[in-house]
Amino acid sequence: MRLMIAGGGGFRVPLLYRALSAGPFAGLVGELVLYDVDAGRLAAVEAVLASVPPPPNGARSGGPRIRTSTSLADALAGTDMVFAAIRPGGTAGRTVDERVAQDLGLLGQETTGAGGISYALRTIPPMLELARAMQRLRPEASLVNFTNPAGMVTEALVPVLGRRVVGICDSAGGLVHRAARAAGVPLPEGRLDGAGYYGLNHLGWLYRLEAAGTDVLPGLLADAGALAGFEEGRLFPQPFLARLGCLPNEYLYYYYETARAKAAMRAAAQTRGESIHRQQAELYPRLASAGGEAYRLWDAARRSREEGYLAEARAAGEQRDEDDLAGGGYERVALAAMRALAGGGDAELVLNTPNAVPARGGAPTAAIPGLPVDAVVEVPCRVGAGGVVPIPQDRPAEAQLALMRRVKEVERLVVRATGPQSASGGGGRREDALAAFARHPLVDSEELAARLLAGYEAAFPDLAAFWGTP
Repeated sequence: MRLMIAGGGGFRVPLLYRALSAGPFAGLVGELVLYDVDAGRLAAVEAVLASVPPPPNGARSGGPRIRTSTSLADALAGTDMVFAAIRPGGTAGRTVDERVAQDLGLLGQETTGAGGISYALRTIPPMLELARAMQRLRPEASLVNFTNPAGMVTEALVPVLGRRVVGICDSAGGLVHRAARAAGVPLPEGRLDGAGYYGLNHLGWLYRLEAAGTDVLPGLLADAGALAGFEEGRLFPQPFLARLGCLPNEYLYYYYETARAKAAMRAAAQTRGESIHRQQAELYPRLASAGGEAYRLWDAARRSREEGYLAEARAAGEQRDEDDLAGGGYERVALAAMRALAGGGDAELVLNTPNAVPARGGAPTAAIPGLPVDAVVEVPCRVGAGGVVPIPQDRPAEAQLALMRRVKEVERLVVRATGPQSASGGGGRREDALAAFARHPLVDSEELAARLLAGYEAAFPDLAAFWGTP
C-alpha cells in the first residue's frame, strides 16, 4: 500500500513512521510519500526518520520506503490512502488564533472557541483543494483527516469525497479506554464493547461503559480514587461528574470551567502556541543537519510538548500520565482505521463521520438522535472494507444536545463562509464567518465577533481577499 501524508513536514509524522516500522502495523505500508509545501520541513523530518532507532526486544521492524515531494500531483500518483495533517500559517498562525481571542478577554485556545473558528477559516479552503485534487487524480483513494478542527474540516470535505473521508482524533477513544482501565474493565485495542459516547469533535461525553452487560460507569463516577487515576477524571470535581452522570471529553473543560481556563492562560508567560512556535523555530533548522542525533532531538522536543498539553487545566506540579507522554494516540487510531478500510479486519473506533446509520429499504436514521443525519459527529463506528458505519447511541440529555446543536450551527456557518469561489471572484460569505463568531457559546456577542473577525483579517490578509472584500 502507498500512503501519502499531506503535511509531511509536520511534527508528528515520525510517530506514524515509528508505528509503521514496528508492532501490529509493521508491513502495512510499502511506500510512505511525504508531501509538503515547505521543502525545509520535509528535509528535517526525513532526517528524523533516517535516524529512528531499531525497535527493542527483537520486535518486527522495517519501515516503509520514504519519498518526499513538494508537488501535490506527483505525491498523489499511485496513492491508495491519504492522511492529511496540514496547518496553513504554521505555528505562527496558531499564536495569532490564540492571542487575538485572549486579548479580547476570551478563551485563547487552538481548536475551541474563537481560535478554532479562525483556524478553520484559513484551513478549509486548502483542504478542499486537496479533496478536489484527489477526485481528479486518485478518485479511488480515501482520506483520513487529522487536520484540525477535525469535525469542521471533515464536514466541509464530505460533499466532495462522501464516505471516502473520515476524521480522527485520539481524545475521545482515549477517554473510553482510560475510563475502562480505571473501572477495571480494560478494552482490547480496536474494540469499544458497547461503550456509549456521543458528541462533536472536542465536545463529547462518555455516558455508558459496559462489562458483562452491566453499566459500570455510575460506579466509576462515584469513586473519587478511581477518577483520580486518569486525566479526564481529575479535570472535574467528583460531585459534578456524579451529578452529570457521564465523563466529558477533556476539551469540555473549556466550557464547564471557562473562567478558570481563561485565568490560567492569562497568568501564563506565553500561550501554548507561542511556546510551540518558539520550540519548532529552534528545532527544525537543527534537525536536517543533526545526522544520527536527529531522532533524539525530535523525541526530546516531542516529550516536552506533550508535558505542556492542557497545562491550564492541571494543578501546580501535577504531571501528565506516563502513557500520554509516551505518545501513540493519533497514529494508532489512524492506522487502525486505515487497516480496517483496506480489508485487514474490522475495528470499532470513535471517529468523525456523518450521523447517518444506513437502513435497509428506507431513509437513514441518526446515530445521535436529535442531530441532523448529514451532520458530521464524533461517535463510535464499525470500520471495515465496506467503509465507516456509525453505531446508534442514546439520545443525549437536553443540556448536552442543546450545546451540540449550537456548536454544530457554528461549524456549518464556518463551512458556508469558506465555500467555493463565486462567479464574481469572491469566495464564501463574510457574514457567515461573523455569525459563526457571534453564535459560539464562548463568544456570544456580536460586538466581540466583529472585533475578532477584524483582528483575524488584519493578521491573515488572505481571509479578506478570499471574501473579495477590500
